[in-house]
Amino acid sequence: MSSSNSSVTKPSLFSVFTAITKARLTISVMFSTLAGYALGVDQWNVDAFKVLGLLSIGGYCMVGASNVFNQIIEKDLDALMDRTKNRPLPAGLISKQNAFILGCVLTVLGLAILYSVNEKTALFGAISIFMYVSLYTPLKTITPLSVFVGAFPGAIPYMLGWVAATGTFGIEAGTLFIIQFFWQFPHFWAIGWFLFDDYKKAGFFMLPTGKRDKKTALQVILYTIWTILASLIPVFGFTGKFHISIVSAVIIFVLGLWMLFYAFKLYNKMDAQAARKLMLVSVSYITLLQIIYVIDKFF
Repeated sequence: MSSSNSSVTKPSLFSVFTAITKARLTISVMFSTLAGYALGVDQWNVDAFKVLGLLSIGGYCMVGASNVFNQIIEKDLDALMDRTKNRPLPAGLISKQNAFILGCVLTVLGLAILYSVNEKTALFGAISIFMYVSLYTPLKTITPLSVFVGAFPGAIPYMLGWVAATGTFGIEAGTLFIIQFFWQFPHFWAIGWFLFDDYKKAGFFMLPTGKRDKKTALQVILYTIWTILASLIPVFGFTGKFHISIVSAVIIFVLGLWMLFYAFKLYNKMDAQAARKLMLVSVSYITLLQIIYVIDKFF
């Protein structure tokens, strides 16, 4: 009877694949890449949609590979945390060897596809996976600066879309990078705040002071302000082809105040509920921001 139940509840290969590549996270990252592509493309034709498809597949492979290697390295640590103990590796749904093979296949396939788009896109994709796996992942158990290091590969996907569309890295791609770079600090510190106890079990240092204190909350506020200011840079007309209207800037500013309100709320309440709310608002902010940028360009 028990073996019958086990065979019924055994996860499918697809569910294991989506779990170990963190499909939801990967798709959200890919959304920013595609938004960056939409901002950089001059006109929508067959070739543009072809590149869009290649970018989607190649991008998923690269981000998915990063997540696979991350989980291989953190297998034993994931087993200690409630949030991650049921991931495929600690749960025994896939072996380290098979996960490593999967990660390598995704990396090679992703790089090849991105290279077919253009060389710079493949280069930045390679830099992203290297920094995420070789620098950010091991630093998480050593220093709070891991968030700073991780913000670099985390900011690459947004500007990667522009590079894929134009084949160039200039002020436009740099601006997209800066926006997503600053945004990651309040976002991940909010996550680090409400998952503090769980992260502590694995020895992860995710908050700038290592504590859920006023200094951490103050830095959340400051980086939220930097995020808002960076998001408004395109309205001033010195970011090349990437510019937005005053109307869009006003809307973005209001969205920024919304996020800043919850950053102050965290500072005042100092609890996990406020941090979780800020995290959700930060996700809404960056998503709506990217949508507004694209709508502003085409409409």
